[in-house]
Amino acid sequence: MTYDIDNLLQIMRQLRDPESGCPWDVKQDFSTVAPYTIEEAYEVADAIQRNDFSGLRDELGDLLLQVVFHAQMAAEQNRFTFDEVVSAICDKMLRRHPHVFDGAEVGSAGEQSRAWEDAKEKERLENGAASLMDDIPRGMAELQRSVKLQKRAARCGFDWPAAGPVIEKLHEETAELIEAMATGDRGQLEDELGDLLFVMTNLARKLSIDPATALRRANAKFEQRFRAVERAAGNRETLDAMDLAEMESLWQRVKKDTAVNSDHE
Repeated sequence: MTYDIDNLLQIMRQLRDPESGCPWDVKQDFSTVAPYTIEEAYEVADAIQRNDFSGLRDELGDLLLQVVFHAQMAAEQNRFTFDEVVSAICDKMLRRHPHVFDGAEVGSAGEQSRAWEDAKEKERLENGAASLMDDIPRGMAELQRSVKLQKRAARCGFDWPAAGPVIEKLHEETAELIEAMATGDRGQLEDELGDLLFVMTNLARKLSIDPATALRRANAKFEQRFRAVERAAGNRETLDAMDLAEMESLWQRVKKDTAVNSDHE
């Protein structure tokens, strides 16, 4: 059977019906649903990374359900409706793509990106923004938020011109972290480690790399190799009995095998 968005909206209305709906769905509010919304967005990204298009179809459906869920709760409070959500995003896309819908000319993707940011900046000013840092979500994942903060500061020229000076700053922050380690002051350690991570996200930005994607790849690589180490050890008891030097030797062997296999693919 084929369904459309109206069917999904009706399903959500029934689920939220105080008399005949699902007790769990009826109980939810914006704050309790928000974590699921974030989780579903990550699952969409994971399906894309795994090149799993069947999974991506399903995960996009789960993410769409989150939008419908929030819109239904808003409608119940007479705040806005799903149709208003659709109208708002359509209006925004038309407004921010004058080169497509209004005859304006943009020569390249880079120029379009700058035009997009200019349009967003104009909207922020019209909405009374007092700072370039206004409206950056505090609930955003911290890696992405640091990049967003840096991009906003760069709009007024507060930015390094290239990656080279960022590398120099990375060395400086590493030295400061080492000094903090010597003091044992946890607050100072946290500050210096935070500074180091912030510079790393800045470096990623200058290299046009998404730091979350890079870390996700590193996590996947570590997991793959550690699982290979476990298999090579044979069993948990053998692995537990190894000292660090033995495990490092096994790790290096797995790492070499992984590199060879990658070359053959």
